[in-house]
Amino acid sequence: MHGVDSAQLRRDYQQDGVIRIREFLSLSEVAAVRAELDRYIREDLASRPADAATREADGTTVRNLWRLEQHCSFFRELADRQEIFDLVAPLLNGVPVLGGVETFNKPARIGSGVPYHQDNAYFCRTPPDMLTIWIAIDQVTAANGPIFFVKGSHHGGVLPTKPSGVRGNSIGLTAPSEVPLADQFCGLLNPGDATIHHCNTIHHSAPNTTDASRLGLLLVYHGQHVQTDPQLKAAYDVAVSLMPPA
Repeated sequence: MHGVDSAQLRRDYQQDGVIRIREFLSLSEVAAVRAELDRYIREDLASRPADAATREADGTTVRNLWRLEQHCSFFRELADRQEIFDLVAPLLNGVPVLGGVETFNKPARIGSGVPYHQDNAYFCRTPPDMLTIWIAIDQVTAANGPIFFVKGSHHGGVLPTKPSGVRGNSIGLTAPSEVPLADQFCGLLNPGDATIHHCNTIHHSAPNTTDASRLGLLLVYHGQHVQTDPQLKAAYDVAVSLMPPA
């Protein structure tokens, strides 16, 4: 994160609801994250609660890892770095609180897509001062399922939702964005690069049908001042009951 212009990042974030930061992690840090994820899946995951992971359609391959900050001290320590808290505090309009550490693995050839959605349909926070730092562990290309973001969509609040039927992304928008794909922001990233997006920014991604995996590590933060929105939480609970764990 050397040389980051915090004031410009804040202006861009407030305007667009998504920003990109090159070299958020160094390549050595990326290698350490990859090694720890491999170790965690191999050695620890079987002993964790059933809702610590979501699997792909084959029932075996990991799609998502959830609540890593609770299950693995390595990821809690990574997400608790002071320089990250200092970076996100102005974006959250208050004191940052770690909300979670997750992965989207998007494995080669079988990685499933993600429907159009807003994260706050899952987070259920008001005011919506919550964000996700999405860090590329693998290279994210135009072919292996990059995330597309609809710039400025966070200004419109939480839109109507419906259960999506997608395990790991149980809530989608009732209607997809009308913004053409060519006009959306495509999160193409090198390993170590990151995007930061607002919890109300509309985004989605296609399945990964390539031979290259698209592993991402997600750090989620919210302002200390936010509360749970009961209406959003009620809709989330319905969706989870139809398609657990999330």
